Amino acid sequence: MTTLSRLQTDKTALHRTRVESQPLPPLQPGEALLKIDRLAVTTNNITYAAFGDTPHLRYWSFFPTGDAAWGHMPAWGFADVVESTVDGIEAGERFYGYWPIASHLVVQPVRVTDRGFYDGTPHRLDLTSAYNQYQRTRTDAAYRAADENYQMLVRPLFITSFMLADFLEDNQFFGAKQIVVSSASSKTAYGTVFCLQDRPGITLVGLTSPGNRAFVDGLGAYDRSVNYADVTSLDPAVPTLYVDFSGDVDLRRRVHEHFGASLVHDCYAGSAHTHDHISTAPQDFPGPKPQAYFAPNQIKKRNADWGGAEVTRKFNEAQLAFIRRVGDAQNPWMRVQEHKGFAAAQDLVDALGSGRVDPQLGHVVVL
Repeated sequence: MTTLSRLQTDKTALHRTRVESQPLPPLQPGEALLKIDRLAVTTNNITYAAFGDTPHLRYWSFFPTGDAAWGHMPAWGFADVVESTVDGIEAGERFYGYWPIASHLVVQPVRVTDRGFYDGTPHRLDLTSAYNQYQRTRTDAAYRAADENYQMLVRPLFITSFMLADFLEDNQFFGAKQIVVSSASSKTAYGTVFCLQDRPGITLVGLTSPGNRAFVDGLGAYDRSVNYADVTSLDPAVPTLYVDFSGDVDLRRRVHEHFGASLVHDCYAGSAHTHDHISTAPQDFPGPKPQAYFAPNQIKKRNADWGGAEVTRKFNEAQLAFIRRVGDAQNPWMRVQEHKGFAAAQDLVDALGSGRVDPQLGHVVVL
């Protein structure tokens, strides 16, 4: 009998984890068993956990643990089919998708096509469908076996970056001449900036900590970088769009108070440094109300505008270009570090949850 091992997270202390093991019962008709091989575990996963009970996100709900105090942190990566009772899903096939940090996952494949399948397990049916889709590697035009680590580190973040850049451009940057990006060293932030480079008339400014300033400058993606404490050194008269990846309420207040009427839009794109959701922060400072950005909404719009095939083509082209850039042997934006086994995964989650991470490292858990 197969033993299922799962890394679970204390919902009240995201750096605290435990590993639980139990036997898996035999597969039922309509089920498939996949063995999870490798996962990308980044600050983004901590964000998933931090927003795990937010009603429209519900990240804790994808892989329930049966214990309300402990959650199953989701992560993107690759898994192989061990056993299947479903036509069109064969043992040995490899899939990219959204998995728990665990040894195995039992799924109920539906809508099976040459591209892949959706998990039709009942509790997932009312969750965001983009997270329920599993892609066959053999039919994925963007897949390169040698790039697996980069693909799983980049793809879930870069879809946010790519669609965010498209959303901003789709809205003519809300009339801004300058885009100020907080948490400029985060992968999602510089992925967005990668997509926005060379836009005429737009200056890209990265806000970062003194410790990450050299890394941000070394990227060469931003026109300039500024320490958080020095945000008031920026010209307050320039029409400015604020893209907030930090979630820092005090920083947001200073940005609003400094730019005043010149702040044309405040786009809340995610939280790298805080676990407070935007709705919990009072809006008692000047300027536009922060607007939360959610990538699936822009994907849905572009599917209607362009068609799904063209959205996929554009994304694949941009993703491959981004992977080539971050993995450039002469001047890499990211170095991959592998962590083997559950104990190493626990140490990594502890470091990520405590904010002890090097921005240039991309972390992969090999199970």
